[in-house]
Amino acid sequence: MMEMQLLKERDVVPSDEVLAQALGDVWPVFETFRAMAAELGVEIEWRYYNDGKAWLGKAAARGRTVLWLSVWEGWFQASFYFLERHMEGLAALGLDEGGYELASEWGRMIPLIFRVSRPEQLTDVMKMVEFKKTTR
Repeated sequence: MMEMQLLKERDVVPSDEVLAQALGDVWPVFETFRAMAAELGVEIEWRYYNDGKAWLGKAAARGRTVLWLSVWEGWFQASFYFLERHMEGLAALGLDEGGYELASEWGRMIPLIFRVSRPEQLTDVMKMVEFKKTTR
């Protein structure tokens, strides 16, 4: 099965209507995620990026990027980036080991990726949001 990233058209801005259509059954999970993130002071701004030819959501708190969002067929992806020095703190969070993926290092950054399609995954995603807000 080929994974397909959505929101690739530059002139189709990801409004709630566009996001709901793209996410389908996962839209309520995304709405819950967005509300939970807002409670933690995280705001999402969507921008079109030429390098990936897709819209990405930059989720930030007080001007600091907390995570990046992308929309895929059947899920939305929450990507967090950490330095090696943060790995011990991450391990202490007690995340569901099958709930995320550690991707190949990107420069000095280590990407930790959640493919979110179910509400129960939001617990770990919010732990990550809170952790990321405290890292320097």
